Amino acid sequence: MQIRPITMEDDAAMAQIVRTNLRKVGLDIPGTAYFDPCLDHLSRFCASRSGRGYYVMTGEDGTVVGGVGFAEYPDRENCAELQKLYLTDEVKGRGYGYELVVWVKTQAKAAGYRLMYLETHSVLKAAIHLYEKTGFREIPRPAGCVHSTMDRFFLTEL
Repeated sequence: MQIRPITMEDDAAMAQIVRTNLRKVGLDIPGTAYFDPCLDHLSRFCASRSGRGYYVMTGEDGTVVGGVGFAEYPDRENCAELQKLYLTDEVKGRGYGYELVVWVKTQAKAAGYRLMYLETHSVLKAAIHLYEKTGFREIPRPAGCVHSTMDRFFLTEL
């Protein structure tokens, strides 16, 4: 597996991976990433401002099998938000999610952030386990929560 910055050619594949994952757990509803206006153009979203990044994981044949990103989180100083960590079903359970989280934390730290925030939903038990395993600790719901359906919130130092 290889991790690299997203390109415009990857946008449709990543949007499909995100939406497929959310649909499978009943989170294809308003207030989730399913309806994010930037989802279909993640490469453009990341290129629009410094301090952002989105990375895809590809298999040996170059097929996109997942991704993760970060962007500024305005409610805390020097804080990035982990965004859109998703994998295809075919590669889940092999440690690639862990690899992507470690990767994105390193990239956010290199961009100058000292903290990383994320929001998720309680039905995403494997994701919550992964976040805790990679050093995130649960915090109360922040006032600036963007995805109103999310009900679990985490923070870690980089």
